[in-house]
Amino acid sequence: MSDVSNDAVQILVIEDEDDIRNLVVMNLKRAGFDVMSAGNGSDGLSLLRAHRPPVLLLDLMLPDMSGEEICATLRQDPDTKGTYVIMVTARTEEQDRIAGFEVGADDYVPKPFSVKELVLRVKAAARRTQGTVAEVPGAPAELKFDNLTIDNRAHRVWIEGEEVELTSTEYKLLIYLATSEGKMCSRGELLEQVWELPPTLNTRTVDTHVKRLRQKLGAASGLVQTVRGAGYRFTSEEG
Repeated sequence: MSDVSNDAVQILVIEDEDDIRNLVVMNLKRAGFDVMSAGNGSDGLSLLRAHRPPVLLLDLMLPDMSGEEICATLRQDPDTKGTYVIMVTARTEEQDRIAGFEVGADDYVPKPFSVKELVLRVKAAARRTQGTVAEVPGAPAELKFDNLTIDNRAHRVWIEGEEVELTSTEYKLLIYLATSEGKMCSRGELLEQVWELPPTLNTRTVDTHVKRLRQKLGAASGLVQTVRGAGYRFTSEEG
């Protein structure tokens, strides 16, 4: 994994619990990041619009608005839609994770969390926003599988001729799987190659993202197959 100059990356933390917010801010500053913080959604949105930080740590349960609402708002704004959003919340049910990804979250960290792991995730997000994450080697300009078309130059996807909107993380997950056609990709491999996280990290991020990706692929969802107990395989063969 390539490294980043952390002091070149600005991070916004929106968290209403003072102790947690202060702990996260302190550790991110120790890691060399330029950190801003807010204790509620409205102040956080104001900072987001004024400074446009590339990475946002966002609590889902805020006193004035939900994290989903904030995420949906920033995704609709051309100036902030590219922000890498890591949701941090005590709500750990699968439907809560999916709700966050539906409005455009890139990653999800349940409370209580390891501060070390959280900093690792922020570092990975920073690498991606700085464009230092390696592209999939040898990926062609266009890929076609049955009813799925991927334009890798424009990062656009069509299902049966209709364009599908994917987040940057969903797109990278799809292109990595598609260019590994027929190969079983373990969760650890996907964590490392798509999220730039350690392959041994205990997380449901991969499974939840694959589920959301399949939902968006619709008629082409069968191209992404589960290898039970191991990972996922992209294949255009039936069965």
